Formats: sequence, C-alpha cells, structure tokens
Amino acid sequence: MQKKLNNTNKKRMSPHVTAFVGAIITLIGVFFLSYNYVQAKKIIAYDYMANAFYNGKEIVNKEEVNITEEENVKKPIEETKLPDEVTNEYIGYLIIPKINLTKGFLDVRSSENDVEKNILVVEGSNYPDTDRGNLILAGHSGTGWKAFFNELYQLQISDTAYVTYKGKKYVYKITNIYKQPKTGVLAIYRDYDKTTLTLITCTNNDSSTQTVYIAELVSVE
Repeated sequence: MQKKLNNTNKKRMSPHVTAFVGAIITLIGVFFLSYNYVQAKKIIAYDYMANAFYNGKEIVNKEEVNITEEENVKKPIEETKLPDEVTNEYIGYLIIPKINLTKGFLDVRSSENDVEKNILVVEGSNYPDTDRGNLILAGHSGTGWKAFFNELYQLQISDTAYVTYKGKKYVYKITNIYKQPKTGVLAIYRDYDKTTLTLITCTNNDSSTQTVYIAELVSVE
C-alpha cells in the first residue's frame, strides 16, 4: 500500500507547475480571441472604405492632415451649383498634355458617373467654378480600355493639368504627390484656402498602394 501511495505522489504535478501551465493556456486563449477581434475590425473597416471610395465619397483622415493651427480654421466653401436636370453627356474635360490625356467627366449624379465606365467624379466634390472647392476625380490604372489614369505615374510636381467646364479653361499646377497604403483610409492633404483638383488612382506596379495627386488652380482662361 505504501508503494502505491508513493507512486501516486510522484505522478502528481506540483501546484507551481500546474499554475504555470494554466497561465500559458489562458494567455494563448486571450491571444487568439484578441487576434480574431482585431482581424474582424480590419475587415469591417476595409469593407466600409472600399464601399465609400467606389460609391464616390471623399474620405479624409483629419488626424493625419498636416496643417498649422491657423490653417485648421476652415473658411466656408461655396456649395456646388448643380444643374436642374441630370445629363449623361460630358459636362467638362480633364486635359493633361504631358501624358496625352483628354477625358470627359459627367454630372456627379449621372448613372454613367462610374469608375467602371468613366473617370469618376467623387461625391462631395466641387466643380471648378467653386471658390476654394476641390474637384476629386478617380480612375483606374493598369490595362484595358477603362484604365484612363494609367499614365498618371509620369506626372511630377509643377506639371500642368487643365479642366474645361462651362466654357472656361481652369489651369492647375501639381503641388503634391503622395502614396497611401490600401488600409482602408484615404487622406486628402490640401490647402483649404486654395481651389484644387485631386486625382486618385492605383499606384503603378504596386497593388498595395494608391497615389494621390494634388493640383492647385493658378488661372482661369
């Protein structure tokens, strides 16, 4: 009987070892629960931003906007004046001579204002005649007939872009070019005291980022 008791005691784990093993198992469980929670949040955020971008919403990460305290006081922007009737005809053209691009854009409310059919006028944009407004155009790059922005990667600071709208020619100079990782947030950095043109497309030869081109209005002809 004594031998059996001794053998049983030898087989039992000490309380310290038991506590240590329990702590390890608990930590592993917490890790997997946290990982799954974070991954789920990432998926939700990505889906929201993808839908917002392709449905034509301007997403600005205000925490990342690099402006001074004085510049952060935004002056009211005149509202875009939309025509009474929606048309599927081009209402203006984007012209970039350096890359031989001439492409029309439509009323933001048009059924043809679709990144799969044309360059997209992002909802929330202002047309060029809006003082201190921002015309935001998005387009595909890559291959195929709808890759209207495929050559934007050739553009540099100070290059010129034109927008024709309502019989006037708006002349813009590119002032900033930057990449944004496709993490679900698209930040637009611009001077809110300037009338601007923003162009957005996927980065050339890099499927993980998109490139944003900011151009400021310099004259109207």
